[in-house]
Amino acid sequence: MKPIDLWRSGTSRLLLVYGGLFALWCIALIGVIQWDTQRYLSNVVDLKIDHISEYFQKIDRARLPEALAVTESLDLRDVISHGLFDAQGKLLLGNLAQIPAGLPLDGKVHPLEHGVQRVEGHHPVRARGIAVHLPSGELLVFVRDTSVIDTVRAIIDRAMLWSLPLVVIPGLLGALLLSRRPLRRLREMETAVQPIMRGDLRRRLPLSPRRDELDLLAGIVNSMLDEIERLMGEVKGVCDNIAHDLRTPLTRLRAQLHGLQRETAPDDPRAALIEATIADADALLDRFRALLRISELEDLHRRAGFDDFDLAATLRHVVEIYTPLAEDKRITFALEATEPLPPLRGDPHLVFEAVSNLVDNAIKFTPPQGRVRLRTSLEREGPRIDVIDNGPGIRACDRAAVVQRFYRGASAQSEAGQGLGLAIVTAIAKLHSFRLEIAECDGGGAKVSLLCWAAEPAAAQSLPAGMG
Repeated sequence: MKPIDLWRSGTSRLLLVYGGLFALWCIALIGVIQWDTQRYLSNVVDLKIDHISEYFQKIDRARLPEALAVTESLDLRDVISHGLFDAQGKLLLGNLAQIPAGLPLDGKVHPLEHGVQRVEGHHPVRARGIAVHLPSGELLVFVRDTSVIDTVRAIIDRAMLWSLPLVVIPGLLGALLLSRRPLRRLREMETAVQPIMRGDLRRRLPLSPRRDELDLLAGIVNSMLDEIERLMGEVKGVCDNIAHDLRTPLTRLRAQLHGLQRETAPDDPRAALIEATIADADALLDRFRALLRISELEDLHRRAGFDDFDLAATLRHVVEIYTPLAEDKRITFALEATEPLPPLRGDPHLVFEAVSNLVDNAIKFTPPQGRVRLRTSLEREGPRIDVIDNGPGIRACDRAAVVQRFYRGASAQSEAGQGLGLAIVTAIAKLHSFRLEIAECDGGGAKVSLLCWAAEPAAAQSLPAGMG
């Protein structure tokens, strides 16, 4: 059976979705912080450059070199560069090698995408600058290094990269830890529901003191099981009472018919009618006995009487009983045992009854000169018993229904019977937790198999082994 993936549970999915949304929110928040910080620092730089340019525009041309020299000496961090250029772009004074490429000469602050080259510098640096025209026709350029802004942005980028693992890893661990408890509860429910699926309606799903949503669901299922058990009990009680109550008058009727038969002459025309009526009464009694037997098996929930017994000896006993019946119909009946069978735990009388019913059905529906095989094999899980015939077989559309009470397939209409044989076998198999399989033989006919090991309901799905 396909196991349920831990990461596909509802709790894990919710936590992963929440963790993903939280990570996206953190990334968006850090992005907003980065953008706003960069915008703020850029505005500070622009304001400082703008104020400096306005200040130097008011200084007399003769004093301008001295003022620029004082400014350069006071800029201890050396983040402000300046240059005075003539109309042809030649540097007159300052520490800029040339007019920065791409800088508009409009008296406004602009970012310098290609950087700026200082006189003593070895490589361009990122900066923001302004170029203003002086009344003398010269061009005064101020540039401020923006490496601080780049450093702050790099710090924020590193913080974002470090924060992602700090968000994702705890989120994954939280999804793992928080998913274990619901899956453990589901595993407990799966274990509890196995006997219910095998027909034990007395079982209920476990409840925890937390009274969470799983307990609410378990309570609803338990209430439903209470009602199903009550209704099934009522129906079963009515059927059992009818079968039990009718058996007594039918037995009395049969005895009266036998008495009448003894008083009737063999050549009396009523003798044949009496004999046919006795046969019908016997058929009804057999049917009621089978119904009561199924009811008895379904009520036999206790397995305290189970013990290890010799399965091979039980099967040999079946062969001894049914070989004469097969010979009367000129049918070949044989036991095929390829390897020794280990002791089987269960009720030997019930297993004998189940195998006998299967063999009886096979002999009944196999034509003369046919063949019935009782084959045993040892699988990895346990012993397997196959009853194989070359009769008409059981149609695929009938295989699920033939194990129900009173159902008789199209091929069984011509044979006498009550339609309860396989129902009895099914009840015995459920009591032992065995599985009954019906298939078609390669050469035609039916193969009914009794798998003598604990059956797992196909509807159940295993939870991860670590959740127990």
